Amino acid sequence: AGPDSVVVTAANNSSALAGTDSGSAKLSELAEFPAKGRATGGVRAHKFIRNEDQLYFAWVGPAVALVTTVDGKPIELELELSKRDASGTKLASAIGAIGTA
Repeated sequence: AGPDSVVVTAANNSSALAGTDSGSAKLSELAEFPAKGRATGGVRAHKFIRNEDQLYFAWVGPAVALVTTVDGKPIELELELSKRDASGTKLASAIGAIGTA
């Protein structure tokens, strides 16, 4: 991961069937995450909003990436950079994969 890398996280409700609860997603700069541990205290990467209790997806890579749904259909994530420990923006479809061309 390079100096301009970003982190995409997505959260939803763990009791929902896989791929049915799109939840929320967030985009943060990788530089906002501490490079060293915090004495096993952990680092929050995504603040859960109502009914969310798990991260179902996380990805680190370049800011320009290709995103698909769980069934392989391309989607556009229109996320603005936000703080490392902020909550996400509601998604219309669950994220299945992110990668580069």
